[in-house]
Amino acid sequence: MSGRFFFGFLLSFMMIFQSFVSNEALHPYHVGSVEINYSSKSKTFEVTGRFFLDDLENGLGKKYGGTYHFNDGKYKTKLNDALQKYCQEYFKLKADNKFLKVNYVGYEEDQESVNVYLESEPVTNPKKVEAAVSFLYNLFDDQINIIHIIVNGDRKSEKMTYPNRYMFKTF
Repeated sequence: MSGRFFFGFLLSFMMIFQSFVSNEALHPYHVGSVEINYSSKSKTFEVTGRFFLDDLENGLGKKYGGTYHFNDGKYKTKLNDALQKYCQEYFKLKADNKFLKVNYVGYEEDQESVNVYLESEPVTNPKKVEAAVSFLYNLFDDQINIIHIIVNGDRKSEKMTYPNRYMFKTF
């Protein structure tokens, strides 16, 4: 079973479970995933973060104040601005000991989850990849982020639990 499929299954299961519990209890787990995929075609890292919608709304609200609502078009500009700043602070990427500039591309929402898209500046054939990932650590002290780094089809994964945020892999 692939990591992406497993996370999708786990996230779907937790969302179904959440619908059976009261709104006050919300979901019992705080988990997200980040896939960092090197594209040999564009020579960039294409990054997808997937998080529970309510967790990300609350994380942005705690960090920047105010109210954020996905699935409501009137918040789209506010969400894009906040996500751009949030991603810049809570996600860092290095390849071969050089920090890469990572650009916020946008987001897509589902009923219960949000995909956040980022892309790095170009880099040629990275051998060592380091990531600092701390999404939602500002909100939960039990946050788990499952990180996947894929370079030329070689996939390496790690479960990061608060407060651990650093991952490095060689390819």
